[in-house]
Amino acid sequence: MAAVPPLRRDRPGVTDPITCPECEGLRGQRFGPLFLACTFCQGLGWVGGGNEPAGRRHRPPPPAPTASNHPVWADPATAKAFPCRLCLGSRQVVHVDEEAGTLEAAPCVCADERDDP
Repeated sequence: MAAVPPLRRDRPGVTDPITCPECEGLRGQRFGPLFLACTFCQGLGWVGGGNEPAGRRHRPPPPAPTASNHPVWADPATAKAFPCRLCLGSRQVVHVDEEAGTLEAAPCVCADERDDP
């Protein structure tokens, strides 16, 4: 009987490389001149060994910005068209109360400001 070689524990991969089950080895999808790499195999066409998706640490996406802090407000035309980021110039803020099943409207903080002639 032959001797069994010692098990190497310094290898980064968990499994042997196999063809990617998501893209079937095509490395992604082509839409006209645009090529989108497969998100599962990172565009390699295979998984396993050093490219093990289960070994990646996924972080949750960052929270979305609130509506009043959205990057669209950096556009000067948008900021000029809507004087208030909360009510968009209507001077009322609307809220849906799901428990009561009602739509509530309250005056916006910009409604208290009076425009000087």
